[in-house]
Amino acid sequence: MTPEEFSYLADFLKKESGLIINENKVYLVESRLLPIARDLGLENLSELIAKMRANGPASLLDQITEAMTTNESFFFRDKTPFTILEETVLPAMLQSRSAARRLRIWCAAASTGQEPYSIAMILKEWEAKFSGWKTDIVGTDLSADVLRRAKLGKYTQFEVQRGLPIQLMVKYFKQEGNDWEISSDLRAMVQYRKFNLLDSFSAMGKFDVIFCRNVLIYFDQETKAEILERIVQVLSPDGYLFLGAAETVIGITDTFKPVAGQRGLYIPAAQLKRAAVA
Repeated sequence: MTPEEFSYLADFLKKESGLIINENKVYLVESRLLPIARDLGLENLSELIAKMRANGPASLLDQITEAMTTNESFFFRDKTPFTILEETVLPAMLQSRSAARRLRIWCAAASTGQEPYSIAMILKEWEAKFSGWKTDIVGTDLSADVLRRAKLGKYTQFEVQRGLPIQLMVKYFKQEGNDWEISSDLRAMVQYRKFNLLDSFSAMGKFDVIFCRNVLIYFDQETKAEILERIVQVLSPDGYLFLGAAETVIGITDTFKPVAGQRGLYIPAAQLKRAAVA
């Protein structure tokens, strides 16, 4: 793959998904795209890029985008956000939503489903406190392939051992051959949709809590700011945003402010202004 071909691919990925790749990611490009080239009977990535340029079918372009943007996930990843959800966010929601009795949560990079199902397990454990409430969890991802896996709710022994407490595995999973299948009750708690964070959020509706973790790190500063501006439009004024441990809004946008002492938790800046006035 020539530097010019790499530049074409990088421009294509940024336009389609916001993903930023530079020259030191050649190994990643090769590992993820060579299998696609070989499946098509092509010799190398140069031939694959030539096919893309020659008005390649939309299915091929989607396959290439999905291959480059698919990231790993595991249950209760990083632990801290889920502790904050239980100890800070859910108690606040129980109080502020006591009249409406509705809670909507969005996982904006659901991948193969471990994050939304982790949230579903927490809500299931809180079932008595949320009795009579309507709770919705929406999981979205750019990749149709990972969403198909998420909807199935089947995981390998290795996947359920990564971060999933044994008591929750026993309670909410059953073994099917070499795989572990999550309970139908939990699967029913999560709706999955294919969605690109570069698109309009207008059809998503409003959410009380948004998880957008380990996604912004792949975008440039301008795209990060644009996505955060879109997120605040669909987040309730007193809602909460979770970002990854390596992500921040500082220096990117004034739309959100970090919650003191709560790593990775953010609230709309307008919420602080209202509190100050009150």
